[in-house]
Amino acid sequence: MTAVASIRTIVLECSAPEPLAQFWSAVLDRPIVNRDDDWWDLEPSPGGPRMAFQVSPGYEPPAWPGTSGEQQSHLDLEVDDLETARARVLELGARQLSEVIDESEDDGVWQVFADPAGHPFCLVT
Repeated sequence: MTAVASIRTIVLECSAPEPLAQFWSAVLDRPIVNRDDDWWDLEPSPGGPRMAFQVSPGYEPPAWPGTSGEQQSHLDLEVDDLETARARVLELGARQLSEVIDESEDDGVWQVFADPAGHPFCLVT
């Protein structure tokens, strides 16, 4: 089967792109390469998609855990050491949303956080 498309950009909506871009720039170690009033971009990883942050008037963060469809998406970030990564994202401004979860050896161990604008993401080993 031939792909119809590839991921070009992952866009997170927010009320203010600057602090969100700074947070994700530090978490992913990717420099900010575009700064507009309502759209900021990180440099993509080699061969990977861009990550961008767009102003959305009236932005409300999704609820976690979503009970009636509020959460639309989240990012899973693979890490070597969950405790080290946890400490760093909290230092950068993340908010912890769950305790460590270890439901299956196949899926690894993970923990759920929210970025400064409230987008959920998981750190996964």
